[in-house]
Order: sequence, then C-alpha cells, then structure tokens
Amino acid sequence: MDRERQIEARIGSGIASFSASDWDACAGTGNPFLSHAFLSALEESGSATARTGWQPLPIAIDGVDCRPAALLPAYAKSHSQGEYVFDHGWASAWERAGGRYYPKLQIAVPFTPVPGRRLLTRDETLAHALIAAAEAVVRNNGLSSAHATFIAPEEVPLFEAAGWLIRIDSQFHWHNGGYGSFDDFLASLSSRKRKAIRKERREALDGLTIEHVTGAAITEAHWDAFWAFYQDTGARKWGRPYLTRRFFSLLGERMADQVLLVFALRGGQPIAGALNLIGADTLYGRYWGTLADIPNLHFEICYYQAIEAAIGRGLARVEAGAQGEHKLSRGYRPVPTYSAHFIPDPGFRAAVADFLETERQAIVNEIAVLDAMTPFKKG
Repeated sequence: MDRERQIEARIGSGIASFSASDWDACAGTGNPFLSHAFLSALEESGSATARTGWQPLPIAIDGVDCRPAALLPAYAKSHSQGEYVFDHGWASAWERAGGRYYPKLQIAVPFTPVPGRRLLTRDETLAHALIAAAEAVVRNNGLSSAHATFIAPEEVPLFEAAGWLIRIDSQFHWHNGGYGSFDDFLASLSSRKRKAIRKERREALDGLTIEHVTGAAITEAHWDAFWAFYQDTGARKWGRPYLTRRFFSLLGERMADQVLLVFALRGGQPIAGALNLIGADTLYGRYWGTLADIPNLHFEICYYQAIEAAIGRGLARVEAGAQGEHKLSRGYRPVPTYSAHFIPDPGFRAAVADFLETERQAIVNEIAVLDAMTPFKKG
C-alpha cells in the first residue's frame, strides 16, 4: 500500500515469471547483477531456490500499461548464509527471547555483496510503495523482519523516510584517476609501495602467463576449469559452494559479453582463475580459486589484473567484493556500504537500533582511519 493512494502489489513466482524486457526496463542496464539474465540464472540453476533457503518472492507493482513499473528482488530466507551483512547475533537474541527469526524477507542479490539499486523502478514515484509492499509481506505472513542489503546510497533516504533502520559497513574499491596504464596508477603511489607491488607481481607471475577471456571466446572448457577453482575456494570458505555448475554455463550463455575470466596458466594449463562481471562503469570482481599454492597470486589475479582491465576499458572503478584490508595497500580505498532493516516488533527494533548506533560510529571512524593509510602520495 502507498501512503498517499491505493496501489496494488503482487508477488511473482520467481524472476523467471517476468519477461526479460519487463524486468530490465525497471532494473536498467548499468549493474549486471540486477539483470533478468543474472537473477533468473540463479533460480534456474538451482542456486537460489526454496531448497537452498532462498525462496524467490519478487514483488511487482504494475503501471497503467499493465506491465511492471516497479520491482523488488525479494526472497524468503530460512537462514542467514550468503548475505554478507551479518545478522546471526540478531537471530540468536530474538530466538533466545522466544521469537522466531526465520523465515525473514531478504531484498538482495543472492550471494552477491555488490551495492546497487534494490528499488527497481521505471516510475520513481512508486519507490515508497515498493517499500510499503515489503512491509505488508512481512506483517501479513508473520515474518520477523525485512532486510534490504547493499542498497544504493541514493536509496538510503527512501528507506529512512519509511522508518527502516540503516546499517553501515565498508568495502574496498579501486577508483580510476584517469590513468592511461597500470604504470600511471603506480606513479600515484608512494615510492615504497610502487616497489613492493612491482616485486609482488614479478614473484607471482614467475613461470606463468595470464589470459583474459570474454564474450564468444568463453567455452565450456573455460567454465570447467573455473568450476574446479570455485569449488576449492567455496569448500574452504563456506563448507560447500553456493553456486551450481549449471549457473556458470547459464552465465556464459546469457551474459558472455559482460563476463571477464582471468586465468593464470602454467605450460598452457590453467592453474588459477578469477571471474569478473563488466558493468557500465565498474568491473566487479566476484570469485577466484587456485589449484596451486603460489604466494601473491591471489593479489595478481584478483586485484592487479582487474585494475589493468578497468584502465584498458575506461571503467571508473573496480569493486572486488566484501572485506579484505589487504586490498588497502594495493590501491583500494575504503567506502561505506548500506543496508536497511524493517523490524515490526517495537522491543526488538529498539534493541537493534541501539546496536546499530554504536556500530555505525565505529564503522565511520574505521573508514576514516583506513583512508588515511592508503598508499597514495600524500599532498
């Protein structure tokens, strides 16, 4: 319900229940993770489904033309894995108090800590109605809460105006200062950091060659190689990988021109690789893995090769995923990220609000401290 006029919202059976043209008309084309191709591939591959704890519940508001004018990528979650905004403590506290935290409503791109719009509209006046519709889903279905994670900064005031609690966290992003080459980027760093990065790259690449693969050049053999890397990393970080093998094939079928695979090869055979997606102005680093223990190869494949690719493509920045203060010394700066949380229970809401107030100041202070430690020349 909109606060000014009656607006009907509906819940789709999944992203795939909408046409690609209708979904993308609301989502736009700048952020590949919001596209119908990416989100429907998560569903159709069995990666984001009710069975895996991500039941798709996309919320739509139709326009006067009877086509979606506003959309919300929403999921009923039965756990808190794959979100990268950690609320396990909230769940534990609520359940100790006798409540039931799961299922909850998650407004997000599954398994993807990439900031972007969550209120997908071709009619911006419907943004508040989308938020109200999410609140109605929570109340009407007895859910504990709703969480919109990695929202775009410009959406923060919209959620605040609706009374949602705002949480701040941070990531490390690389920003293109108009560099013409990687050496131009290095020239912006202190002498000591330049030397350290050059040495790190020489050692990581000793005996290896680097291959960038995109578009029609990507084959199933490339995905087979990357799948082995992804499985190894996923098993070590999460216990089991979130994504299925079929997801990567669908990504290649539907979004190959927005995929950049970076491989390290020894004797012509890939031994490590990283998956990036190409947006309108951003290169998004997502997954990496290796079958060889080579010092600093992770930094080379994921960070330095991404910087070179972004410079070559004239992109404004590289977003290399969640966490990782080791990115700081490699030219990635700390930036704030935002999430919004709707908690209808007054007592629970008050407790979370108190926690967020303390956490927010700590994050702001940490960003300021870390930004002062960047390797760029001072003054």
